[in-house]
Amino acid sequence: MSNVKSNGGRGEQLLAWIDERFPLSKMIKEHATEYYASKNFNFWYVFGVLAMVVLIIQLITGIFLTMNYKPSADDAFASVEYIMRDVQWGWLIRYMHSTGASAFFIVIYLHMFRAMLYGSYKKPRELLWLIGMVIYVALMAEGFLGYLLPWGQMSYWGAQVIISLFGAIPYVGDPLVEWIRGDFFISDITLNRFFALHVIAVPLALCMLVIMHILALHETGSNNPDGIEIKNNKGPDGIPVDGVAFHPYLTAKDLVAINIFLIAFCSVVFFAPEMGGYFLEHANFEPANSLKTPEHIAPVWYFTPFYAILRAVPDKLGGVVLMGGAIVVLFFLPWLDRCEVKSIRYRGWTYKFALACFAVSFLALGWLGLLPAEGVYTLLARIFTIIYFGFFLLMPFYTAREKTKPVPDRVVYHK
Repeated sequence: MSNVKSNGGRGEQLLAWIDERFPLSKMIKEHATEYYASKNFNFWYVFGVLAMVVLIIQLITGIFLTMNYKPSADDAFASVEYIMRDVQWGWLIRYMHSTGASAFFIVIYLHMFRAMLYGSYKKPRELLWLIGMVIYVALMAEGFLGYLLPWGQMSYWGAQVIISLFGAIPYVGDPLVEWIRGDFFISDITLNRFFALHVIAVPLALCMLVIMHILALHETGSNNPDGIEIKNNKGPDGIPVDGVAFHPYLTAKDLVAINIFLIAFCSVVFFAPEMGGYFLEHANFEPANSLKTPEHIAPVWYFTPFYAILRAVPDKLGGVVLMGGAIVVLFFLPWLDRCEVKSIRYRGWTYKFALACFAVSFLALGWLGLLPAEGVYTLLARIFTIIYFGFFLLMPFYTAREKTKPVPDRVVYHK
């Protein structure tokens, strides 16, 4: 007993010593044990945590990959093959990183869709949504920059197509393309600067943005499936009556979700890392050849919705503007939605129908972006592009007149 008390006393002394110099206990209380969130969180609320898990996986595997990768046009492809064949557990690290890239976008897209379901972008969380959108754009940049690094056929030609799009910008297009490449064509210089941005600049920005996102979330408080501000209804002890401490109650739920996610993640890594060519394109197992163009060039699946929008417009500049607009319009979502009710549970049929059409259009555009831009595929891409933009541009009108249901004063448990 004396040893236990002694060890406990030493632990408390160490914690006190740290707290005098760093607010460790204060941070744990503010962001975990005394941060109160709604009791009625459902499975839609695990994707933010899963995004953190994938970010950690990507950072750790990325560090190990850089130990053997050579950012050189002559050696890049061979170094990836070396990692896969000769480095101990190199194949596992590479497949975890490539699968993690797709997993990142899957959980981010579901996380964003949850915000649309329950109005997590509405007051007072507008800034939270904007920071999240900046994270999304940074993540797209990170994915694109890393796309060139394997120096395979699809990496090279995919980057060639995407970079050339900037040339459609009037007056500054050609100098901008040359500045991005660092050369008159995609070369060793391009590979080096993309490598530097991919492993240093963008990850640092992502980490800072994620910290800002979490701080903003804990300042306003988490939304919930009923869209009720639990901080407005507190008990005598100052604790929200419909809230529970994030730790241990919600962290216990998150651990279950993390375990399920890791089972699915490992299943892909070990049994289907290429995922039929969607996660790792078959053409990318050939070294880059500037004299041999692949039969059909398409970006990775998580960029294909915007690629389909780009190709839906005959004019190159118009396609670039529309593709950029498809991302920019997401930033304005908090101000386009004029309905006072947050949660889809109590919103009218117009928003439910519009959101369903948006989800279908996004998935359809993702599928069309993988197919050749010809015939009926182009026509379908134009139809779904109109539906995509219609969801946002018509939102101020159909949400302002929306017939909603009464919102309860307390959170409701739905079976």
